[in-house]
This record gives sequence, structure tokens and C-alpha cells, in this order.
Amino acid sequence: MQNLPQSHRRSAAVVWSSAMAAIAVCISMTAMSETLTLAGSNEVPPVTTAATGTAMVTIGADRSVKVNVTASGMTATASHIHMGAAGTNGPVIVPFAKTGDNAFAAGADAKLTEEQYAAYKAGNLYVNVHSAAHPGGEIRAQLKGI
Repeated sequence: MQNLPQSHRRSAAVVWSSAMAAIAVCISMTAMSETLTLAGSNEVPPVTTAATGTAMVTIGADRSVKVNVTASGMTATASHIHMGAAGTNGPVIVPFAKTGDNAFAAGADAKLTEEQYAAYKAGNLYVNVHSAAHPGGEIRAQLKGI
């Protein structure tokens, strides 16, 4: 670029900066997907159980939420996303509908608020599955966020 006239160097710098900004916008618009393994040892307090589960979670840049949860080794009664850091319990923010035996999914219109999305990005959301034996939650996994 040193051999280019000053006006061309400025133009090249503007084009380069614009391209980098466009790439950054595209990256921020990407949905984030995680596959989580739920276990009783992640509950607060930890739960001794043979139950396990899997949650496939996608959080869109528009804060939309898509979740499918399956559990085994237990009779699941409910499942949700809660807001809370690892090692803490927190309120339900996205309830899931039961879609089958030990299977749950987020509603089609599920969406995080700005505050909840910030908590997601900080790693302060978790998915858990409840049972009659453990109404506070039997298995859990923390979302990693971005």
C-alpha cells in the first residue's frame, strides 16, 4: 500500500475497515447452539441420581430460544431455563412444554429479554429437569454463553 497515492491508501483503509465491520456484524448475527449433558451432580445442592439428560439449545441473535430436552432414568415432571450462575439457583425464565415421555421443548415464540440475553452471554443461565422425587430439580447443565 505504500506505493499507492495518499488518496488510494485512504480509500483502501476505508474499504478494509468497512469489510471488518461487516464481518463483525455477521458474526454477531449468528445463532449460538449448544448441546448440554444434564446430570444430578450439577444441581444445587447436588442430587444423587442415575438420571441423565440432553438439551439441544439454540439462542438466536434476535434472542429467540429453541430448546429440545430429553431425560432418562427418571419420571420428568417439568423442565425450563433458569437464570442463575453455576452453583446458584434462580428463577424460571423460559418454561418448556412436555412433548412426550421425558421430552420437553420451548414454545415457538420463546424469547429472552435483554437482561436475560446478557445473563446468557455471561454464562448465567441453566437448563434443568424436575421430578416428583426432586421437585427443585433432578438434573441440570449450565449454558456456556458466548
